[in-house]
Amino acid sequence: MASSTDTSRSADDEVRKLYERYHAAETDEERRKIALEMARLDRRRHAEIYRALETE
Repeated sequence: MASSTDTSRSADDEVRKLYERYHAAETDEERRKIALEMARLDRRRHAEIYRALETE
């Protein structure tokens, strides 16, 4: 089972990759799609945080 540190590190890697893709995107449509991916990742990360807080 992955530790919370491993999970946050992989999420940070995902964010970094999305950020790089966003800045390399050539069209507004590409940037829009990447921004939606970022929002989905952000929602998932928040859900993980709230789950952890509920179990404390």
